[in-house]
Amino acid sequence: MLSSNFKNITISLIKERLLEQNYIASTQTATTLLLAVKLRKPIIVEGGAGVGKTSLAVAFSKAFDLDFFKLQCYEGVDESKALYEWEYGKQLLYTQILKDTLLKNREKNSTDELIESLHSFKSLFFSEEFLLERPILKALRNSKQSLLLLDEIDKSDPEFEAFLFEILSEYRVSIPELGTLEAKNIPIVFLTSNGQRSLSDPLRRRALYLYLDYPDREMEEQILLTHIPDISKVLLNQILNIIQITRDFPLKKHPGISEGIEWAKAILTLQGVDFNQESFSEKSLNLDFGKTETDLIDYSESTSKKYENSVLTKEIIVETLPVLVKYKSDYEFMVNHINSLI
Repeated sequence: MLSSNFKNITISLIKERLLEQNYIASTQTATTLLLAVKLRKPIIVEGGAGVGKTSLAVAFSKAFDLDFFKLQCYEGVDESKALYEWEYGKQLLYTQILKDTLLKNREKNSTDELIESLHSFKSLFFSEEFLLERPILKALRNSKQSLLLLDEIDKSDPEFEAFLFEILSEYRVSIPELGTLEAKNIPIVFLTSNGQRSLSDPLRRRALYLYLDYPDREMEEQILLTHIPDISKVLLNQILNIIQITRDFPLKKHPGISEGIEWAKAILTLQGVDFNQESFSEKSLNLDFGKTETDLIDYSESTSKKYENSVLTKEIIVETLPVLVKYKSDYEFMVNHINSLI
């Protein structure tokens, strides 16, 4: 049964709700989300680092008021971290209490009676009272519909994928001591992948597929304006130009959406709050030093509107590059090609 939060859900409603969470979704993305809700199927969201895969899951959960559960995948993750484990400390405490109780009664009961009494407690120690739920089991047994994010599933082992098959197909789990536990409410499941390794066909067959690429200039402009609405048009264009150029460079890691947003914020931070002051670089104005003083005044007046708030000099770019790129080799490449950026 679908949550009441998804009543009358449409593609346009999904885009509208996500925009309220500062996430701009394409029609294709919204359509895939709609199908996931209606068909009750997981979504594999694939794409490079920083394109908004995890942010999409977080924004969708907030947009439709879903409880959020996340499992960060890594090599060696297993069901004890993903599904459940027994609270051994609590079991040990109860064992000691039981031991003390039996010792107190040993004079009143025979050995056989004590052993029989002990056996009666056998199932207690492996009951739900001692079950420690991990993200997957929490999502399945949550009192209302939730969103389960299996982040960076490509970093986990192929064996972990096989473990997920039953869960993603039947939305139930098998625990030897308790039997099969059915989902109280079927969660919306996101599996994100950076493409570190290829996911298996059986896993792909059980899910919808969404590929997120770096946004084009128009969409990235909307994204930046959503997060930094007061940014000047000139500075916005300069930032967009550099980000788009940088993604064509042979870097180890190209800047994602999040890096672009943080870079713009870093530039604003270094320049202070007020960006209405004029700050011109020789290159941005293409100054001709052969002009007379009167010519330069006329030139400045005719171009002040065009270059108002233009602040991206080489120095500012170099100082803020650590926000945009994440490897020393990429930083050095950018510095060596600084002239092509402005």
